[in-house]
Amino acid sequence: MIHPQAIIDSAAKLHSSVRVGPWTTIGANVEIAEGTQISSHVVIKGPTNIGKNCEIFQFSTIGEATPDLKYQGEETTLTIGDNNIFREGVTVHRGTIQDRADTLIGNNNLLMAYAHVGHDCVIGDHCILVNNSVLAGHVLIGDWAIIGGYSGIHQYCRVGAHGYIGGMTKVTQDVPAFVMAEGHPAVPRMINVEGLKRRGFSGEDIKQLQRAYKVLYRKKLSLKEALAELNIMAKDSSVVADFLVSVESSSRGIVRG
Repeated sequence: MIHPQAIIDSAAKLHSSVRVGPWTTIGANVEIAEGTQISSHVVIKGPTNIGKNCEIFQFSTIGEATPDLKYQGEETTLTIGDNNIFREGVTVHRGTIQDRADTLIGNNNLLMAYAHVGHDCVIGDHCILVNNSVLAGHVLIGDWAIIGGYSGIHQYCRVGAHGYIGGMTKVTQDVPAFVMAEGHPAVPRMINVEGLKRRGFSGEDIKQLQRAYKVLYRKKLSLKEALAELNIMAKDSSVVADFLVSVESSSRGIVRG
């Protein structure tokens, strides 16, 4: 299962079913669970924990220390869940003690070629980072979000669950759940209707989210006025309640049209 030209530190712990290609280096304090496959020319450094049935393609660097200047060599971690795919040249950095001290990637995610995940990021489940998309440090990505190719997400920003970021977009403020945003800088465009249909959301739920979107972005209300109206709507709609929470929890402010 392990190619003889791979270099595996004696302090690494690999399940017996893990496959490792030639010229791959795996350092100390790396744990890799069953069924994971690692191609050639991959570098994995620890402390890093990788879950089951992941696939890491060539020239990826997983678990490297961040180049952030506040990092002074403290022991920090990277945690990766199950069934994730890291395509060619993906880079993922460990955390910093000034934040979580851990970078966290959930389950069933696809990181396409040359995507980058900075220190202390949190990525949920079923997310897609398209080629050359970049997450700066401290970014939070909700479940089922898609980050378009060549997009950049500013540090401390959030993209809510089921959000969609168009290609070559500059995100400097939070994108609420269910919202499609694109541009330079990002502006909201509409509810991610097609994505929600694919994931089985009902027509009524989608209509409620479209109504909520109009309240927030089209009625020319102040944020305070919009939140008051959304709070009323949220009493009768769980999806609007989720939308409202993603707006109210924003620390950087939400993207505005």
